[in-house]
Amino acid sequence: MTTWTIAGTLTVEPASKHPELLADPVAKALAALPDPDALGVAEIDPELADTAAFCEAYSTPLSASANCVVIAGKRAGEVRFAAALVLATTRADVNGVIKRRLDVRKASFAPMAEAVELTGMAYGGITPVGLPEAWPILIDKAVAEAPELVIGSGIRGSKLLVPGHVLAALPGAEVIEGLAL
Repeated sequence: MTTWTIAGTLTVEPASKHPELLADPVAKALAALPDPDALGVAEIDPELADTAAFCEAYSTPLSASANCVVIAGKRAGEVRFAAALVLATTRADVNGVIKRRLDVRKASFAPMAEAVELTGMAYGGITPVGLPEAWPILIDKAVAEAPELVIGSGIRGSKLLVPGHVLAALPGAEVIEGLAL
């Protein structure tokens, strides 16, 4: 079992052994990974799922947390979606790098209800693991290079712990330098 140096006060278990702590699409995608045991999961208070509150409550470093946001943009009447994963200490360059990557006139955060419906995940728990296959997963280079990170699990009641290289190897993942500001 992996020893997570960023776990703080969390009790981390192998994610593959606890599908009840994952959204259904996350559990399905995890099972398809080459090394599903590389990911840990920890149960948390759902009221503390937001990054700043989570880090404070569980003594995990903000610098080792990554946030996944769903971005939408339109081109010729077609809505294009992507997910962006950046360190919690930064923000995604939505109207620069992401807008150009999606080849849209304007990019913005997808409406909450639409993001939840399309991903099958809870708002505040959306994660790059288990997103719709057609979506690009844009990963900031700093995330890909991180030895270990805390990310969402698809639900608000747990968090995944994962090495950055595993996220960079997800189907549809693109590592982009300068994705985050």
